Amino acid sequence: MADTLQLSKSELVTRAQRNMEQVLPRPTWTTQQKLALTCRILFDAGHDSGLAGQITTRAEAPGTYYTQRLGLGFDEISESNLLLVDEDLNVLEGNGMANPANRFHSWIYRARPDVNCIIHTHPLHIVALSMLEVPLIVSHMDICPLFDDCAFLKDWPGIPVGNEEGEIIAKALGDKRSVLLAHHGQLVACSTIEEACVLASLFERAAKLQLLAMAAGEIKPLPKALASEAHDWISTSKRDQTTFAYFARRALKNHPDCIEQTI
Repeated sequence: MADTLQLSKSELVTRAQRNMEQVLPRPTWTTQQKLALTCRILFDAGHDSGLAGQITTRAEAPGTYYTQRLGLGFDEISESNLLLVDEDLNVLEGNGMANPANRFHSWIYRARPDVNCIIHTHPLHIVALSMLEVPLIVSHMDICPLFDDCAFLKDWPGIPVGNEEGEIIAKALGDKRSVLLAHHGQLVACSTIEEACVLASLFERAAKLQLLAMAAGEIKPLPKALASEAHDWISTSKRDQTTFAYFARRALKNHPDCIEQTI
């Protein structure tokens, strides 16, 4: 005899979230392993654009973070070739140099103490959408983690190497988790590596869906209350961990050299 058919939606949501916390496992990858896995996951998801794009995450010491070495593509990043750098991009550990465009990450980290991982890439569909100078439109359930959580920078400030670009991009991002940069690409700024990886992957899918829908007709809006509900339902740390673990298992089939050991 079923005992949940009389429960309200909110009660069922709470029950499901509690079960997720109790049942779904928590992977034990290190910070460096998760960052390397993210590079491979995003490469497979179409986020590669030559050597463009940067992924960073805060390290243990304040004002330091891990990032990839300039000259290596996302498909070449492993836990052993990551760099530890400071806010001036001086290399503290590792060999090589960081992407000079990493400078604007420091501005975001300073403005947003809640942010621990930043992903900036130039994937195909996001770049195509950015060329139209239109904001991201969230009009599908799967894309709701981006609902009212994606800013838009309409004016391209040029290459993000100077401090001015850091101030502009950090201001455009505001308190949101993502921003579409016109004539440029995307950026997500999240509390965990898993969250950032999942949101960046979703961002590219959202842009692809928007371009397809725009070509077919007029995109219809979602009811705000329901879209906000879906945003909060999907955007939880446990779901991010679980989705990231799936993405990682898939990536490791193609990139077993990414990390030294797996769960």
